[in-house]
Amino acid sequence: MHWHSISIEDTVRELKTDIKHGLSMKEVQERQKLYGKNVIDAKKGKNLLQKFLAQFADFMIIVLICAAVLSLVVSYMEGKLNFVDPVIILLIIILNAFLGVLQETKAEKALEALKKMSAPTAHVLRENKVTVIPSSELVPGDIVILETGSFVPADCRLIHTVNLKVEEASLTGESHPVEKNAYEILLPDTNLADRHNMVMATSTILYGRGVAIVTAIGMDTQVGHIARMIMEDDTPDTPLQKRLARTGKTLGIAALIICCLVFIIGIYKDLPPFDMFMTSVSLAVAAIPEGLPAIVTIMLSLGVQRMAKKNAIIRKLPAVETLGSATVICSDKTGTLTQNVMTVTEISSATGKEEIKSDFGFFLLSHAALCCDAILQTVAGSSDVSGEPTEKALVLAAYNIGANKNDLDSMYKRIYEIPFDSTRKMMTTVHKSPDTSSYRSVTKGAYDFLIKRCTHIYKDNKQQPITSRDKNRLNAINEAMTGRALRVIALAYKNLPQFNKSDTSSLEKDLTFVGLIGMIDPPRKEVKEAVRICRQAGIKPVMITGDHILTAKAIAKDIGILTNQTEAITGEELSKMSTQRLNDTISRFSVFARVSPEHKVRIVKAFQSKGEVVAMTGDGVNDAPALKAADIGCAMGIAGTDVAKNASDMILTDDNFATIVSAVSEGRGIYDNIKKAVHFLLSSNIGEILTIFVAILFGLPTPLVAVQLLWVNLVTDSLPAISLGVEPPSKDIMLRKPVSPKKGMFADGLALQIVIEGFLIGALALTAFVIGVKYYDAPGMHQTLNYQPWVGRTMAFSVLSLSQLFHSFNMRSNRSLSEIGILSNRSLAISFVICAFLQIAVVSLTPLAKVFQVVPLNLRQWATVFLLSITPIVVVELQKKIRKIG
Repeated sequence: MHWHSISIEDTVRELKTDIKHGLSMKEVQERQKLYGKNVIDAKKGKNLLQKFLAQFADFMIIVLICAAVLSLVVSYMEGKLNFVDPVIILLIIILNAFLGVLQETKAEKALEALKKMSAPTAHVLRENKVTVIPSSELVPGDIVILETGSFVPADCRLIHTVNLKVEEASLTGESHPVEKNAYEILLPDTNLADRHNMVMATSTILYGRGVAIVTAIGMDTQVGHIARMIMEDDTPDTPLQKRLARTGKTLGIAALIICCLVFIIGIYKDLPPFDMFMTSVSLAVAAIPEGLPAIVTIMLSLGVQRMAKKNAIIRKLPAVETLGSATVICSDKTGTLTQNVMTVTEISSATGKEEIKSDFGFFLLSHAALCCDAILQTVAGSSDVSGEPTEKALVLAAYNIGANKNDLDSMYKRIYEIPFDSTRKMMTTVHKSPDTSSYRSVTKGAYDFLIKRCTHIYKDNKQQPITSRDKNRLNAINEAMTGRALRVIALAYKNLPQFNKSDTSSLEKDLTFVGLIGMIDPPRKEVKEAVRICRQAGIKPVMITGDHILTAKAIAKDIGILTNQTEAITGEELSKMSTQRLNDTISRFSVFARVSPEHKVRIVKAFQSKGEVVAMTGDGVNDAPALKAADIGCAMGIAGTDVAKNASDMILTDDNFATIVSAVSEGRGIYDNIKKAVHFLLSSNIGEILTIFVAILFGLPTPLVAVQLLWVNLVTDSLPAISLGVEPPSKDIMLRKPVSPKKGMFADGLALQIVIEGFLIGALALTAFVIGVKYYDAPGMHQTLNYQPWVGRTMAFSVLSLSQLFHSFNMRSNRSLSEIGILSNRSLAISFVICAFLQIAVVSLTPLAKVFQVVPLNLRQWATVFLLSITPIVVVELQKKIRKIG
């Protein structure tokens, strides 16, 4: 039902209520059975067990669980039950699941916040008596009383208003208080922000009072529709999640194929089936970087800590990388791009623009401050103003040029006032002069209404009769200021030789026009530079606001978002577009004005249909569905509502749009570092696969056992990989275009590079194995049944570990180590020392050597291991120099 488009009488008739006596208790009970409670429903979330079990629904994890179980079964069938391998595998899996649950977002906090925002109580007329009841008990047809400072408890059709102004910014995006008029009848398709005869749940009464009929409660309210969108729209997987999922699946399938191949080759060569099966399981362990999920989680956590120091709190770990991949940032205007504080920016006399800090400015603004109800408080040289935003701006502007409202009020005592109302569009106050018996009235209001009541004009510091030429000039000045999206307040005065409160009919006649005051919610100082850097980084900044299109265009043009007037569109125009047409034309627009919550979600999804990675910033309830639908939602920490924060992936604690720029840079750096870690882990794992596969292919004994492979993967790979996560972003990172979500992690030749480096590491380990077998494992012994290549296996194990540790330094940069400094990443240097010490300890200490099935090495054997292990640095450094020369 379009309640805003029907009369008060028809509303009363449709809702079967009585505006004089209210509903009876019997009617209330019947309606509560029909409509239910005035509450926001909650989406049932997963319990801890369900969240924990969900962590195992990953292809890599399933393969590893199967490997652990089969390893246990096979060892049991051989009569020598071995718990070491499966226990280590399962510990890795459980650790990964625990970290996943720890970081997962708590179930639907956004909806809980919506509940908290609902008015706890309401003043309602029932059975001819006004009572205070819990707002949850309201039903459609209830008559509610609205007063200054109260929350609106449900969606209501106004039936009586007195100077009623409502704050709806968090719901509609309208930055100014909205003046309400019960007696208007609007068109059915009137935008939510323009429904002046309605008030919506969770908005606030700033000024005046009113009476209204409840038309919708709970999930049927506008905020209820937002809650439903939050429940229905699932947050999309991030680019990183998608890439890692694809990588994991590919590696898992490859591992299974290689395992089957090795098993078939072994059977063909008449090797024992059980031995070949265990070898195949070991190979699966080698092929899958089981520590990768945990390593990525830790690297993201490190990024989160760094970003928190820069005022960006990450609520969902993958959001760190997603922001770095963002190609579009859709930003709310009020409080995000602007300061959310109305500020006087321009004044004008009858002759044209004037300086605010001038004699005329002092005269104009001191009179404006007298005609305001805002309260000025000064403490220790600082000022704070409370009241209606427009009046706050006037009082503060006057204070800043030396016109203290408190002093003015003491000197020129107010003895009478005519409050502002929507019919007159003016407010008048009367003041007594301090040293004389004369009086002066001051009137401020809308220019179009006030100019008609003026017979004189204040010009050249004196009062003169107003001429048609003066009016024409003032009309042009007013239009120009309005065209710049300024809110324009006109001011006039009247000298009164005497004043009689019983006769005030002439107070707003024969006035002397003083000037025009223009104000706007100005952009944040740092936003212009942030927008420039976004464009430089290949990111399209977009403004989405509930404000008027003129205001939106002016702000967007000032900060660099709008470069052409055709790039702006209104919500009304958007509503007339089909989804297909919007998807086709979305790239043409940079400014969306007068939009509703549904529009915001459509805009985000339209950009996503073009393959864009969309970040959405916002602070209001109306932003929550779009924040959730976006690839990454960024809520404002200071001005942001709880609903917006809990629907978001990231919170900016300083409400500073520019913080997004540093967050984007950090996100790109983290993605680069994750890519380095994946590069490092996979090249290492390919080396492990090659070592085993080639040995089996040529009929050699298995050069590595499962527990050794797990040691290499979990211990020696993990610390260096994590240390790569603290590499700072490169200096040119914001000069690059965002990484396309369609672009694979192994694009630009990375796959080939990983394979080549893997072959190098595998070849070095095999070389160590062959040297150990040929020169140290008693030649000819391999002909016996119980032959074990202890030294060869130990040397291969050590080279495989240490060569990967050395190789981690190659991952740091495309530049040579001599340029960036080998010790400039202290974390990696320390990781190298720790892991190298652990590897040497595993080989040299007898109790550990037994567990890992190795033997101590002599000095010559260690020298061979060292020379082979350092080879990756030598080879890659030569490659970097050749590439630089080329």
